[in-house]
Amino acid sequence: MTRKTLILITGMPGSGKTTLTGFFEYIGCKKITMGDIIRDIATERGFEPIPEVLSSIAKEIREEGGDAILGELCAEKLHNVSEDFIVVDGIRSLAEVEAFRTSFDIVLVAIHSSPKTRYIRLMNRKRMDDTLDWKTFQMRDYRELGFNLGRVIVLADHLIINEGSLMDLKKTFRGLLQKLKYA
Repeated sequence: MTRKTLILITGMPGSGKTTLTGFFEYIGCKKITMGDIIRDIATERGFEPIPEVLSSIAKEIREEGGDAILGELCAEKLHNVSEDFIVVDGIRSLAEVEAFRTSFDIVLVAIHSSPKTRYIRLMNRKRMDDTLDWKTFQMRDYRELGFNLGRVIVLADHLIINEGSLMDLKKTFRGLLQKLKYA
């Protein structure tokens, strides 16, 4: 039986992970978002999905289940998916990557944008769990890096720099697809 291929997307908040994931979804990849697992847990517990609550839940479930727990929970869901190519948005730790690697073929893609660019994007998108002041934004970055997100980015199979327009990102995405065909 052929193993499913996962395209794991990682990057700091506001770097373009969800946009990049959407491009994969548009070409027919099934999508799953790691953050949705945390948001679902918050909702199940009756909490509003604001940054402080989500951060607390993420920390709590990692302390209880280990650094790989979100990857393991996500991988469980993916075994029931019929598609052979699946894109996973929001990888934050090497333990999560390894949790997927045990059952799937993986390609790790990091997307990077400067803090200033990311902050502007977060201000513009106004998602409920986004921060609206610079100090809180920086604290969120430090918290994300505390999950060893930087290590995941550094060890990615492919790195996309996303400082330009949406059209620039689409062009870069097409180049990535060419690389993935021959990888």
